[in-house]
Amino acid sequence: MLQGRAVYQKHCLACHGAKGDGKGDMGVSVRPLPRNFRHGVFKFRSTPPGFLPTNDDLARTIRHGLTGTAMPTFNLLREHEVRAVVEYVKSFSPRWDKPENYAAPVPIPEPPAWMTNTPARAIHVAKGRALFATTCGPCHGSSGAGDGPSASLLKDFEEQPIVPSDLRKPWRCGEAPRDLFRLLVTGIDGTPMPSFFPGLSAEQVWQLAAYTMELRRAASAEK
Repeated sequence: MLQGRAVYQKHCLACHGAKGDGKGDMGVSVRPLPRNFRHGVFKFRSTPPGFLPTNDDLARTIRHGLTGTAMPTFNLLREHEVRAVVEYVKSFSPRWDKPENYAAPVPIPEPPAWMTNTPARAIHVAKGRALFATTCGPCHGSSGAGDGPSASLLKDFEEQPIVPSDLRKPWRCGEAPRDLFRLLVTGIDGTPMPSFFPGLSAEQVWQLAAYTMELRRAASAEK
């Protein structure tokens, strides 16, 4: 724990604060606000909605950072430093002390074969477009820009206004197809972003992911 505290004080305290409440000297001026570890609520997980992330989930965020936020990459930290600060971050919330808050990661399948077959992919992307219009469009907008009709009304679990992600820009969850699938089936805790599984079948989730990836490709091609 002592090593984790030292790593935290050096790399995390300025934003997340000495108490882990997200109120460090630098944290109050950045948007989105730094994570308040005292709530024990984390956005990016491999576990089902409402459950704590795994140690590997937290380590992945530390190593790779979160695109579009003030959370940088800490890929120069050694493995034992990352693991130590993970344990220290967990010390801020009593949620980690309760077994009922733990769950195994949601299994993430390999992408279907049609993902790499251009004619077949086009068929599934079209189906994904229809799914996107009904499941994602109200918040993210028809173009994925985060400007849907419900966007201005959204709040997080602390009743703070929250802006839907612009899906045309790099994603915080990761850039691989399986990263996007994982996000769609686990949701983003503490935000209005729900899990779409089992409401959608695995095939439909892949179709939704495929269309979202097309939005990103199209935006990149325009630059």
